[in-house]
Amino acid sequence: MTTSPFLYMKENSPTVLWNDSADPKELTDALSWGIVGATCNPVIALSALKADKDYWTGQIKKYAASHPIATEDEIGWAMVKELSINAAKLLEGEFEKHNGRNGRLSIQTDPRNFRNTGALASQAVEFSKLAKNIIVKIPVTTEAIAAFEEATYQGVSLNATVSFSVAQTIAVAEAVERGLKRREAEGLDISQMGPVCTIMVGRVDDWVKVSAEKSSAAIDPGIMEWAGVAVFRHAHKIYQERGYRTRLLSAAFRNHMHWSEILGGDSVISPPYAWQVRINKSGIKPNLNSVNEPVASHILEPLLEHLPEFRKMYDVDGLKVEEFTNFGATLRTLRGFLQSVNDLESFVRDVTVPNPDK
Repeated sequence: MTTSPFLYMKENSPTVLWNDSADPKELTDALSWGIVGATCNPVIALSALKADKDYWTGQIKKYAASHPIATEDEIGWAMVKELSINAAKLLEGEFEKHNGRNGRLSIQTDPRNFRNTGALASQAVEFSKLAKNIIVKIPVTTEAIAAFEEATYQGVSLNATVSFSVAQTIAVAEAVERGLKRREAEGLDISQMGPVCTIMVGRVDDWVKVSAEKSSAAIDPGIMEWAGVAVFRHAHKIYQERGYRTRLLSAAFRNHMHWSEILGGDSVISPPYAWQVRINKSGIKPNLNSVNEPVASHILEPLLEHLPEFRKMYDVDGLKVEEFTNFGATLRTLRGFLQSVNDLESFVRDVTVPNPDK
């Protein structure tokens, strides 16, 4: 039997592995470890562009020359689209093998549209046409729930992101179901659609720790490392009970438990490349049914009792839809994504308007 933890998982578990990157070099390596898809976001996309700076500097110059009135923003998004198309080609084999359920490359909608239902839905449709195996990310804000239904109805496979709570995952799954049922009612094909709903498990942990610090809660720091796992397991249980056709996806790694403690379900785990390297070297042989095990009471009870922000993320009705956009973890993550858009413009500007003082 192979000693690679990921290949061991692939051979023995229904849970599949994606890679949290659109960098072609990283995807090529990860394909040899058993990945069957990939996720990306504005921060990761910019990192991929910077990782091959010479190539993308050349592409920016070419695009600017052929599009003389294009703004820095438009040039930057053109590069993100090209990056995504190139990465998607590497996954076409897995796409065909899995009939569209896997083998997809994520591209995220412009985070500046997080309050604009129509813009999110229309951009999702636009991005879905970049390649046959694209999956489009939309953040789970209050305003986005209607966009999940509409874009699904339009035939777009969606990846819900900026999601931290069981309530958000339920709202997404219900919206996707409505979109799928509208397609089915009109005789439209859904056979190759593969929607997923991300829980940013590491950012769940992050927000629990921030809230514990703010409230001066005295709680074992080791217990807080289980927050994201607990939310994921609870959401998974609900998804199983209700039979949603959306799969859950684990992302935003902070420790190996964000892989090893949520295995066994029909779900997706998407570690960053660095975490894949780290876990592969570890030789860990995980519990292949961990996602179906209850979180120990000595861990779960203190989280629920002492951390109201955790309860909001854990309980089925912990957040109302109208509270999604202004939830702390949502705002925190959106700010990071919004900053990455500014950084992408700056990256382009350094090429198109070079600093003469350097």
